[in-house]
Amino acid sequence: MMDKHWFQGKHVLVLGLAKSGYHAALLLLKLGAHVTVNDAKDITHTEEARHLMQKNVDIVSGGHPRSLMERSWDYVVKNPGIPYHNPLVQEAQKQGIPVVTEIELASFVCKGEIVAITGTNGKTTTTTLIYHMLKEGNCHPHLAGNIGLVASDVAKNVKEDEVMVTEVSSFQLKGTQFFHPKTAILLNISDAHLDYHGTREDYEMSKAKIFQRMTAKDTIIYNADDPAVSRLVKDAKGKLLPFSLAKKINNGGYKENGAFYFQGKKVMEIEEVSLPGAHNEENMLAAICASLLHGASLSSIQQVLRTFQGVEHRLQYVGNVAGRKVYNDSKATNIESTEKALTAFSDPIVLIGGGLNRGVDFSPLIPSLAHVKAAVFYGETKEQLKATAVKANVPRVKTTETLEEAVKEAFSYSTKGDIVLLSPACASWDQFNTFEERGKTFIHAVQQLAGS
Repeated sequence: MMDKHWFQGKHVLVLGLAKSGYHAALLLLKLGAHVTVNDAKDITHTEEARHLMQKNVDIVSGGHPRSLMERSWDYVVKNPGIPYHNPLVQEAQKQGIPVVTEIELASFVCKGEIVAITGTNGKTTTTTLIYHMLKEGNCHPHLAGNIGLVASDVAKNVKEDEVMVTEVSSFQLKGTQFFHPKTAILLNISDAHLDYHGTREDYEMSKAKIFQRMTAKDTIIYNADDPAVSRLVKDAKGKLLPFSLAKKINNGGYKENGAFYFQGKKVMEIEEVSLPGAHNEENMLAAICASLLHGASLSSIQQVLRTFQGVEHRLQYVGNVAGRKVYNDSKATNIESTEKALTAFSDPIVLIGGGLNRGVDFSPLIPSLAHVKAAVFYGETKEQLKATAVKANVPRVKTTETLEEAVKEAFSYSTKGDIVLLSPACASWDQFNTFEERGKTFIHAVQQLAGS
């Protein structure tokens, strides 16, 4: 927690409203700052903008006028999704004005300890697991971050003896200077969001900012099986606590003889856990390490692992429809996420995929398509994905225009005992505003089909 008077009297430009900008503006007002909000869209009609205007916040919307940067700003708080080539962001950097994201504000006001989780894949599942393990163990956690609960809103309610469990993205971490978790978790690193970061190096360095302020009193939980992760933590100042599925690690978490262990003590048999897939074993190990570190009991961890049914839109079990098990993995916005989803099952899979065309080469998917019996692709990438599936010798491949059509085709190709899996391997922005909207559309289409 920083000096609560840090923003007193400061002039702050909040770029982008949305949920993060709205709550950042409210917190800045509470901290005594003079706030202006700018959004490319016309937001004057929104309830959030009207509320802020009632509190004397200046709203500038319908574009990003360069004249805004003629004012004297002490800080720019940027919506994570706004790219750094935005002209106002570039001008702020040119003037030496700090450009931060709202998780920076959260670290200013959070009185309790912060557990921050990042990585290319598995963040949401790991974050949610830790939260439930600590909650089951009566450790008074708060859930926040890139999981849909704005950290700067949650943080102000966290007491000194409580924990804020926070999912953080590379977009958010890139815009930090003082963000300081007590425990940082780095799950994995693979190529993702390079259209935003420009280079793999910038992406990695943004992830590594999670532990830039850590000291020897803090802990870094990291995936010892991931070479990029192991390389990034070498120079970090926190205490290193590794986890591994491949080897025994006496000072960390590991898998051995079909069971999870922490520092030599058996946690539970893996056959007892409810989540499918080796990638979820990594997530569960990371969560075990963090939860035990922050006071959860072994029994509370075991209870969560036996009953946890997954996170919405991340290998979410939708239900059994006419003997088919249906899973919503809409959060799989990159190839690696879909690879992990495909390898999570041993039953035949009917895959639904597609989405925004970022010019990605989908050939890395070929090995994981081995037990896909049929695939249906839609959206901008349907032809590229179809070509990939044909190269992988998937027996039946079909393309459609919409996700709803793809659901119908997928069920027509399936039989009892099959897995019907939405795992797009692409961002949602060709036809949907968010991956959540895409996932809900999928579930609705499945429900309609089930009803008929």
